[in-house]
Amino acid sequence: MARTVRRVVGTAGATVPHSASEPGPREARVPARDPEASRRVTLLELFFDLVYVVALALISRELVEQLDWHQAGRALILLAAVWWTWAITTLVTDLYDPERTEIKLLISAVMFGALLMTTAIPEAFGARGLVFAGAYVAIHLGRGLFLMPIVRHEPKFQRRAARIFIWFAVSAIPWLVGAFVSGDARLVCWALALAIDYVGFRLAYPVPGLGVVPEEQRNVTAEHLSERYQQFFIIALGNAILTIGTMFSLARSEAVNIGAFAVAFATTLLLWRIYVHKSGQLLPVAIQTARSPSKFLLSAPYTHLLMIAGVVATASGFELLLREHPGRTPAAWLTVILGGPALFLVGRSAFEYEVFSRVSPSRPGGILALLTIASAALFLPPFVASLGAMLVLVGVAYADYRRSRGKPPEAPVPPH
Repeated sequence: MARTVRRVVGTAGATVPHSASEPGPREARVPARDPEASRRVTLLELFFDLVYVVALALISRELVEQLDWHQAGRALILLAAVWWTWAITTLVTDLYDPERTEIKLLISAVMFGALLMTTAIPEAFGARGLVFAGAYVAIHLGRGLFLMPIVRHEPKFQRRAARIFIWFAVSAIPWLVGAFVSGDARLVCWALALAIDYVGFRLAYPVPGLGVVPEEQRNVTAEHLSERYQQFFIIALGNAILTIGTMFSLARSEAVNIGAFAVAFATTLLLWRIYVHKSGQLLPVAIQTARSPSKFLLSAPYTHLLMIAGVVATASGFELLLREHPGRTPAAWLTVILGGPALFLVGRSAFEYEVFSRVSPSRPGGILALLTIASAALFLPPFVASLGAMLVLVGVAYADYRRSRGKPPEAPVPPH
């Protein structure tokens, strides 16, 4: 029988051969991805993403309900929790075959839980805190309880699922305790719970007696993983477009309103352009060529969270821009209008380092420019502040264009 070999990127970027013959009994029982199967994103995964369009829109709206640092902290907690349900589910579909019935059921269950979390976002720090925290805990613990029995015939998969389950069981305590307290106590409990979740992932889930997830088990699929992160960034931009479309009104002067609309749309387009330029396009190639592709597994969730947080904050700035406010820009408004693009550029700098082991001067230059115009923008209308942020992004995008114009395509050089 003919044998077919497909390339799957492991921790050393090695080619893993796999026979096209019938799988053995053990392989048939474990829903791991077949190296010969398609690595493209499935329709169910795209359907799953729809929940997050609503979640990001609600978080953007929550941020501007009461603009202060306390509200910003709450919005960041909500975003980090929502993002982690998506990021961990994406890694599950990278490891396991999303076409298997068991994994389809798992994705559907997580989608239900994520939607339940989303409905609780407006009152997550109020009356519906238990719904938000309970759904989050149920997603992560339920995933482990579901996976461990179906991979019991493959010890390495079962130990991996057990390590992750134990860490989420520990973080479940401050999540649930936080749901029964209020105010700053809830904020502190949930921040602690998220710190456990994020640090556990970064440390590869060390557990006494089980150790960490071995490096050879941190395999990633370049095509699938990069496409998923690109898709979620598009979802974040979709939230910005949704904000523009729902807030646009001709209640004010038509010329002023259309001008604000044009600035918001151009800013969204620039965020997309800056993301995809080179680093966004070459992410799958960078993963494939890296000496240790598993490093992307441990860094991409954090760098993309920074960029997405920047886009969410920028979308909140669009809502402020499209409101009627003819006077000076309040300091809290300015923090969102200029801070959103600045946070995006911070994340974009880290993303560029992941792909090229360097940071272009236009990234920190753009951040410095946004800080520079902040003091003057306090005395100007929100439209001028938003226009200034857009022009800074124009400068960053133009610098990218000048750097690559007329030159051969740059090969990614991930850090060792």
